[in-house]
Amino acid sequence: MSANGPRPRRATVHDVAVVAGVSRGTISRYVNGDPYVSASAREAIEAAIAQVGYVPNTAARHLVMQRTESIAFIVHEPHSLFVDDPNIGGILLGANAALSDADHQMAVLIVDSERDTDRVARYLSGGAVDGAIIVSARANDPVGRVVERLKLPAAFVGHPPGATSAAFVVIDNRGSARTITERLLATGRRRVGMIAAALDRDSGSERLAGFTDALGARFDPDLVEPVPLYSYSSGRTAMEALLRRHPEIDGVFAASDAVAAGAMEALRAAGRSVPGDVGVVGFDDSAWAGRTLPPLSTVRQPAEDLGRHAAALVLGQLRGESPPREVLLECEVIWRESA
Repeated sequence: MSANGPRPRRATVHDVAVVAGVSRGTISRYVNGDPYVSASAREAIEAAIAQVGYVPNTAARHLVMQRTESIAFIVHEPHSLFVDDPNIGGILLGANAALSDADHQMAVLIVDSERDTDRVARYLSGGAVDGAIIVSARANDPVGRVVERLKLPAAFVGHPPGATSAAFVVIDNRGSARTITERLLATGRRRVGMIAAALDRDSGSERLAGFTDALGARFDPDLVEPVPLYSYSSGRTAMEALLRRHPEIDGVFAASDAVAAGAMEALRAAGRSVPGDVGVVGFDDSAWAGRTLPPLSTVRQPAEDLGRHAAALVLGQLRGESPPREVLLECEVIWRESA
């Protein structure tokens, strides 16, 4: 058939009914998952569908059900960081696995600008999805406000300031940051600084709070270098700035593994050995931790489990369940040669 020829006729419910020897109503009940279809009718319908090549019209089915069976996965990060950050990838894969098990689709939406925010807000308001999983939301996040206004079933990964009604899946950022900083101090480091990323969201501000807790009276705010993103380049430039101000620095807590990897590169370029001259620790236990030389001491957070639990919270709301306000997942310190 030529590319310009007539398209083949699409098989219909009528075709299936004729071959299966059942009514179109029975076919409709089968397609919509109605349990009141006999085993013999179900078997005949499935054989007929395979024979005639019938594909259900999901758009019509969704219109009847008033459901799209699609969940938005919204990430508030620059496009480059979305690709480079294995932690986000782990959360996405965990969420997708849970949604796939429930026969739901995922719509990935990246918010990298004010224009993106407006576009995503319109998309959500148009009823394109049944719910939302929101990652890396900032304080007073406009997309989060849209989700709350629409009363859309939703779950945040993390707990952004200002979010009030949605469910949250979180880790103990503050406690974990305190624990790994204390362990770094226990190696004998005396001038310990922090590269504090993403202070406009809960994960970044809580990791800084945990670092401050561990230092206690020894905390020096001039040994903290804030950066906007959990990125390799941010870690490298921040470490260079710390070395200029405090060349005697002998320990660094980086707010993520990617930041730690960038910091270690800056230390090598400055002729400092890790861990001989400077001990370095990170946060995430992502793929970055295995790329560094020496391997990175870090906090292991369960990225895929965060995604799975967030998806489960949204699916539970769609079933009419009342979600727990917060799901707290455990982390552990993974100690390697970098400190």
